[in-house]
Amino acid sequence: MEIKQQILEYFTYFHNNPEVSWKEFKTTEKLKEIMQSLDVRYNSFDNLTGLIAEIGQGDDIVAVRADIDALWQEVDGKEQANHSCGHDANMAMVLGALMYLKDETLTKHLRFIFQPAEEQGNGSLSMIERGAVEGVSHLFGVHLRPAEELPFGKVSPALHHGSGIFLRGKITGEDAHGARPHQGKNAMDVLAAVHQFVKSIYFSPFESYSAKLTNVRMGGESLNIIPGGATFALDVRSQSNELMDELRKRIDEGFGAIATLYGVGLDWEWTDFTPAAEVSDEAMELARTAIRNVIGEENTGQPLHTTGADDFHFYTIRKPELKAAMIGVGADLTHGLHHPDMAFNTDALDIGARVLAETLKNV
Repeated sequence: MEIKQQILEYFTYFHNNPEVSWKEFKTTEKLKEIMQSLDVRYNSFDNLTGLIAEIGQGDDIVAVRADIDALWQEVDGKEQANHSCGHDANMAMVLGALMYLKDETLTKHLRFIFQPAEEQGNGSLSMIERGAVEGVSHLFGVHLRPAEELPFGKVSPALHHGSGIFLRGKITGEDAHGARPHQGKNAMDVLAAVHQFVKSIYFSPFESYSAKLTNVRMGGESLNIIPGGATFALDVRSQSNELMDELRKRIDEGFGAIATLYGVGLDWEWTDFTPAAEVSDEAMELARTAIRNVIGEENTGQPLHTTGADDFHFYTIRKPELKAAMIGVGADLTHGLHHPDMAFNTDALDIGARVLAETLKNV
């Protein structure tokens, strides 16, 4: 079967069988089946989804990573797993690169990392712990880009992701009768203060950042009870790791002041930190050369800066000598990443696969 068509078939399977972080069981079994059919050696794990495959021989090791998990979100009124971040496409493109390269005479090892739980922000750490980048000199990733960042047919040699982190908070006040608000401590008032506070944090506009409420749970079915308790969450982003430190410090200080002002318990924890990108100039230039070779100078995009985060960058945080870059693929992607109706031109899959193959081959 033509490789382009096989890539599309792989994508279709993954798209129709999404699985959330740490539960990518069918996805892993499908990847095993593919490796066996291609006669490619691989290692899987007893206590973790995902796998690591290798082709080639030699002392040098170059790697590429594909994330394999889906989001959990509401789609047409039903909560379900959904590949709205494009990890189904990432897997298909990396598998395509493997197929383009597996029968070539290679003088180095090429390692294909199929990593779970990117959406949790820490799946990469599990692969690092299992030796995924041991001996690796260069690491590449790939991701589709929204249409407003990159049109179909163009490919960027590097994505400069921002830093991201979640905050999970709990308010402990006192319930009160709706007719006697003075007898309670209204969690809604505290939430309003939290919302207003995070929207009033300002830093230099020359570096992007944001902090916003993304989840609130409070109250019950009785409408005459003023709720004293609530839980909430924040999504916090910044373009650099240094600015993220400043954001966290400002929020910690502000929440302490809000708790004192309203006389309530206000507890919070920071979870699922994802670092900003540390892009290697050498890796970026290797990708740029590959893009030119495959689709021409006119379709070679510029490096992209985006406030989206990706745990791909933990690989370089944990192994600073690793030369890494994530390639961005234009696909006329509409609605936006993480939108339940995200859609794109699937002809981009073969373009991404061929660029990846060229990049890996020429390191």
